[in-house]
Amino acid sequence: MSKILRYYYDLMSQPSRALYIFLEKTKIPYERCLVNLGKGEHLTDEFKAVNRFQKVPCIVDKGGDLKLAESVAILRYLAREYPTVADHWYPKDSRLRARVDEYMSWQQHNTRATCAIYFQYVWLRPHMMGTKVNPEREEQLRGQMETCLDFIEQDYLGKGEKFLVGDQISVADLLAACEIEQPKMAGFDPCAGRPNLTAWMARVREETNPYYDQAHKLVYKIAPASVPKPKL
Repeated sequence: MSKILRYYYDLMSQPSRALYIFLEKTKIPYERCLVNLGKGEHLTDEFKAVNRFQKVPCIVDKGGDLKLAESVAILRYLAREYPTVADHWYPKDSRLRARVDEYMSWQQHNTRATCAIYFQYVWLRPHMMGTKVNPEREEQLRGQMETCLDFIEQDYLGKGEKFLVGDQISVADLLAACEIEQPKMAGFDPCAGRPNLTAWMARVREETNPYYDQAHKLVYKIAPASVPKPKL
């Protein structure tokens, strides 16, 4: 078995995109292993042998000795194990790291939950399963997502911060930006009326391009013309 890290992903997955950008920016050698979620490849016995949770992203490292799932766990592991990872991604400074960890814990029931659930209800399930969108339920989910985005706009980014944790980009920014891009495919513009969020998203993209645009190529293709998006 190859000693190089193997990365299992699908760029329709928000954390898959975050990890793709991170791996490319940090120059960690890795092998790309695409898992097509639309075709159900994550549900096969073959993939279950790689990741018992049957989700992406996940990695296999150390010649197969380590199989690791969950994007936050993977990011922490890579930051510890690979010397090409600059300190700003996951700072060794205890206070800065604590703030990055705080966001990554908070986002599970906030940024990730609200943006993903809205996208799934409004776009994914209707396209994949033919379900109908109830306007009242859509409005409720949109409201929950807007509340979360407003909190990021006002609290995380409302005091002149360049990034979520200080003046340098971290893994928190990658995870957040990739989640916030997702509802664009459902016709929702997360930046509308949020100047701090708009400027921050642009900084994250600038700091991580060309990999940010590569990761979001399909998102931008699916997003309707009514949603602002960069020209690739």
